[in-house]
Amino acid sequence: MLVIDGAGPVAARTLDVGPGGMSAVIAEPVPTGKKGKVLFELFYDGSAHIIEARVSVSHCIFSSAGFKVGLTFQQLDMAVSSAISKFMR
Repeated sequence: MLVIDGAGPVAARTLDVGPGGMSAVIAEPVPTGKKGKVLFELFYDGSAHIIEARVSVSHCIFSSAGFKVGLTFQQLDMAVSSAISKFMR
């Protein structure tokens, strides 16, 4: 789920996650530079973990599945950073 500051939640399908950010597909475009938060699940250590992080929109392009949005993580806390690292192993 993507929640842009000042707007309601938007369903998003995660495509890729890395230490600096993530990409997702959403139904409607979002302007570059907007800030907000994402909530998504990561599976590691045999179970699902809910991740919440502040993000800024780095790009948004039209694709065959909707709009592919690039999100840059902003000031990740240690727990989220650790979870992403565990997921990437």
